[in-house]
Amino acid sequence: MADVLIRNIDKKTLEKLKERAASNNRSLQEELKELVEFHAKPDIAATRGRVNEILVKYKASGKNFPDSGEELSEERDR
Repeated sequence: MADVLIRNIDKKTLEKLKERAASNNRSLQEELKELVEFHAKPDIAATRGRVNEILVKYKASGKNFPDSGEELSEERDR
């Protein structure tokens, strides 16, 4: 994994982060890692927007894909 160094953090900000880490039973490093990973995840609204774009393109294509659940049921019945 890569390392990140952050310099010149305000003392009050650092204290708040330490308090937050303690309240979550984590070290400061673990808390900061959790915050960075959380904020690096895709935005749910952007993801929904992308899904909607794909759905619109799919509907506009006129393609009709069979229901795989129905196909599996038919295969089991044979």
